[in-house]
Amino acid sequence: MKKVSLSDSGPKVSEAIYGFWRWTDEGSVTTSQIEKTVSLCLELGINTFDHADVYGDFTIEEHFGKLIRQKSFKREDIVLFSKCGIRKSENGYLTYYDNSREHILKSIEGSLKRLQTDYLDIFLLHQSDILSDPEETAAALAEVVTSGKARHIGVTNFTVFQHQLLASYLRIPIVTNHIELNLMNTAAIEDGRIDFIKQRFSKPLAWAPLAGGKILNGSDEKAVRLRAKLQEISRKYDANIEQTAVAWLMKLGTLPIIGSLSESRIRNAASASEIKLSHEDWYDIYKVVGK
Repeated sequence: MKKVSLSDSGPKVSEAIYGFWRWTDEGSVTTSQIEKTVSLCLELGINTFDHADVYGDFTIEEHFGKLIRQKSFKREDIVLFSKCGIRKSENGYLTYYDNSREHILKSIEGSLKRLQTDYLDIFLLHQSDILSDPEETAAALAEVVTSGKARHIGVTNFTVFQHQLLASYLRIPIVTNHIELNLMNTAAIEDGRIDFIKQRFSKPLAWAPLAGGKILNGSDEKAVRLRAKLQEISRKYDANIEQTAVAWLMKLGTLPIIGSLSESRIRNAASASEIKLSHEDWYDIYKVVGK
């Protein structure tokens, strides 16, 4: 799998990214399980890994950090993302967002400690915090970069206006926006997020590329129609539905974030980079789901 520039200011990442958002830790996740998945990804050419402080209730970064400490791979051979901004109340009842300076600086210190690394390649805000002071948030992100704790910054799930607002207070670029995008949810195409991210000379990262499995096993009319079209198009490329659905995203210029724990699905997503859909076939699929 080739490496591509995420933006005009870097870094270079694999065409597919592996994300740990589907991993939970209720005593069932082990470091060896994560090591097996990471080893598979590296074997397939996926060298870019997406974390967040809250994944697995603050445990997944710790497992990954043990791999770094054990030197299961060289730190310089991987690209490491992590995110902050999602918080829970003490009783666990409420999830809310916090992009304050205090929380940003505390969060990156925590992620670096858990991951056992000196720096992140990209540090991202997990959600837009409506109550945050954008000037304060921007200053904190700039501080994270100038201190060397992160080389680049990004955002996740931001609208165009939220992205523009934060960028207006920054002198350093926002190198990506992680957005939900798949053939069951193409809103990011219609609402301008894809165009805006590209206008900023960046590549969008698409999470839930298979719509949480709905593309493969959804029973509603839209999913059934889409699956039939994917089956038809897949035969032209000697591919399967999963590969074709991910190849559709790649044709759009987005990079999929793979979240599956299944080896076969990881392999299918990784191999999708070899499938080059024609313009005609891309639009033939899109007409089934686009507005």
